[in-house]
Amino acid sequence: MSVILASTSPRRRELLALLGIAFEIVPPAVEEVPCPGLSPREQAKQFALDKALSIARRHPDDLILGSDTVIEIDGILVGKPQDLDDAETMLRQLRGRSHHVHTAIALIHEAACVTVVRVETALVRMTPFTDQELRRYLETKESLGKAGAYSIQGEGARFIEKIEGDYPTIVGLPLRQTADLLKQQGVVMPTPVEEIYRLKPYANWKGFG
Repeated sequence: MSVILASTSPRRRELLALLGIAFEIVPPAVEEVPCPGLSPREQAKQFALDKALSIARRHPDDLILGSDTVIEIDGILVGKPQDLDDAETMLRQLRGRSHHVHTAIALIHEAACVTVVRVETALVRMTPFTDQELRRYLETKESLGKAGAYSIQGEGARFIEKIEGDYPTIVGLPLRQTADLLKQQGVVMPTPVEEIYRLKPYANWKGFG
């Protein structure tokens, strides 16, 4: 039985690798179109489940891990920007305010009839950054492909005043939740997850407590 990460995100790959387990990567065949009527938290869960399901049907004997991250502000879902203009609009909306980051994980073992979905939420407070700071950040193009148009593990960290909650959740994979689900399915963790949280061996993690 193999562990398969249903994701193209390098950040999820890097975070999962911190657990020290062997895993494969298979890109999910899913178009992320929000479902009307779902809250941002529920939408994250649905996206994660859809990603895992798209792989599980082809790999019924393996453990499939899907994940998705969305931003919520004023009850509205904020996804990934389509371009830099869209990224600018998103960041102006988040500037100087707090928002929630929801990251869901779905674990499926089709042969064993196992399907589990969990979601972790963290709060992020943005600084009242200037228009000039915003323009400089957009020029890095780091916003592209990131929920909310910023990267806490990259240059976007300068815009974050504080966080409340789990740092890996904001990056894109709640490690404690992930390790717990995998252990329940018999996966041995070579690296204790609490040791990872003590060392914080990921970009900018130590800067956020």
